[in-house]
Amino acid sequence: MNHDRQSAIEQIQRYYDAFNRGDWTAMLDCLHADVVHDLNQGARETGREAFAAFLQRMDASYQEQLRDIVVMATDDGGRAAAEYVVHGRYLRSDEGLPPADGQTYVLPGGAFFELRDGRIARVTNYYNLQDWIAQVEG
Repeated sequence: MNHDRQSAIEQIQRYYDAFNRGDWTAMLDCLHADVVHDLNQGARETGREAFAAFLQRMDASYQEQLRDIVVMATDDGGRAAAEYVVHGRYLRSDEGLPPADGQTYVLPGGAFFELRDGRIARVTNYYNLQDWIAQVEG
């Protein structure tokens, strides 16, 4: 396998391993300082500090583990994609979303990445928000 592709895959795997451990410091260390973060069906945020604030908001409302993670990357290691299944619990109501009462959910998701200087420079996340809402309201 191409070394650059392998390095990209390993970096994305480190990022998700850190996520599953709840190790936000290790997760942030995978990111370029000026990382671009495209939230699912939402705004674009820029910078590691904005990403850290996003993680704090998520950590307050959700407890999640990603399973069945598959990572793919281009030969040059500049772009990567991941597919996974989120297993979560909705702990505290998130603004603009249904009330939380410890509901559980299982939701497929995916992400696209750009890598630069050995770090993740862009994260674009996708999942079906309507599916998630139906699960937590059901």
